[in-house]
Amino acid sequence: MWDVQNRSFLRNVNRLNLSGIHISEEEMIKVFHSLNTSLINLRMYEMKLKIKTLLNEACQIPSVRVIRLKSNHFSSLDDHLFLPCSFVEELDVTANKIRYVSELAFKPLERVTTLRLGHNQMTVVPRAIRNLPVLETLDLSFNSISNISCSDFAHLVQLTELAINSQGHKGLRNLPSNLLEGLTSLRKLHAGNTNTETLHPDTFSRTPHLSYLDISKNVFTTLTAALFQNIPELTILIINKARLQSLDFLIHANLSSIQSLQMKQNELAVINETLIHSLPALTYLSLEENTFTCDCNNAWFIRWAKDDNHTQVVGAGGFTCNYPADLRGYKLLDLDTESCNVDVGFFYFISTTILVMLTLLGSIFYHFLRWQVVYAYYLFLAFLYNHKRKRTQKEPRDIVYDAFVSYNVRDEPWVLEKLMPELEDQQGWKLCLHHRDFEPGKPILDNIVEGIYSSRKTLCLISRDYLESEWCSREIQVASFRLFDEKKDVLILVFLENIPPASSPPITG
Repeated sequence: MWDVQNRSFLRNVNRLNLSGIHISEEEMIKVFHSLNTSLINLRMYEMKLKIKTLLNEACQIPSVRVIRLKSNHFSSLDDHLFLPCSFVEELDVTANKIRYVSELAFKPLERVTTLRLGHNQMTVVPRAIRNLPVLETLDLSFNSISNISCSDFAHLVQLTELAINSQGHKGLRNLPSNLLEGLTSLRKLHAGNTNTETLHPDTFSRTPHLSYLDISKNVFTTLTAALFQNIPELTILIINKARLQSLDFLIHANLSSIQSLQMKQNELAVINETLIHSLPALTYLSLEENTFTCDCNNAWFIRWAKDDNHTQVVGAGGFTCNYPADLRGYKLLDLDTESCNVDVGFFYFISTTILVMLTLLGSIFYHFLRWQVVYAYYLFLAFLYNHKRKRTQKEPRDIVYDAFVSYNVRDEPWVLEKLMPELEDQQGWKLCLHHRDFEPGKPILDNIVEGIYSSRKTLCLISRDYLESEWCSREIQVASFRLFDEKKDVLILVFLENIPPASSPPITG
């Protein structure tokens, strides 16, 4: 032990560690008196003397700014313990078995910017921290806090770092969505191992400057992109040991500033190209002890991990396969990915060739075989309709009309003025006419087929306008099919004007 009577050698000491030292209380007080202008940082761990007396003497030194009091077996912090410590800016009372903190315990510590209360036995967030207006760092880790409300931190507007990780017992199973309300200056959050299962998408909506986030060792049922979209300045994200099976939630999370991504001990099987490209600033990637799939789904990631010089993939050489079973334990980076390569140029060549050929064939069919194809199509529809009627009717078909009249709308005056008076009024025929007998709302083709097959005859009024009409062409095609199918004279052609043979399209094949 030094000679405490000789004060000269202590005159310039600014950091002093008195942890576990064995001297009398009187001698310790003399030491403090020797340091009344120089001491800044004082450490007193596991002190055997009365800590309250020592603290009272130490805080009389106006230059003291940092006091560390780990492992001194405080069970509580009362209103008077820190009364003389008004100049202190950093207080560490870690690992003291503290259960209770008086609401006014920190009232004298208005200059404190760093407060460490970790590794104690507190079950609630002490209200005393509300008396620390300039607090920047708060450590509450490794306690037994089971509930946190938004009001616990709302007054700490200058807080930049918060640690609530590793809460014992049942942990913080449910965190309120407004947990961080008021913490607009927060940059670092340690919230791992809190037994949290879900995080509300608005959890970080009030912390726009968050740059460090650790939510490891929580079994999340789901994580969404919305959770991270309000923290674009995030540079370090740590979610180790959380049973994550996919990182796809990061693709649309607006995390373009992420430099370090740590996802160890999860259940990740595939790391895709889209994910990596969504993190352009990434320089450090930790994926050890995941359950990788060794197939072509990871081919791009394997090549990237080997060749990329921008991002350090930590421990990539030790990544092992979990699937398929026959490759379990095999080194992921040793997987042969050559068979996964696709010649994109050749694929495009084949695709383009097929497309050109189909376009060419389509043009040829349209130009030379259009009428034949259309005719065959409508014959097929008529065949289906006729076949259906034969299957569903055991009795002969009910004939409703004497004739179905097929005509162009421009010839309608002749039909109304000449044909109808002659056949309906004088001859007593019942005609099926478009404008009168087609069922409203029913497809036109269905009306045509129904009308033709419900009539004894089909009367086609041929004119130049008729031959140019698509619907008239369909009507005569259906009537022609009925003629061939039933082998009965059911088709009557009436020419309303002279039609040169050369101008007639092949409407009947």
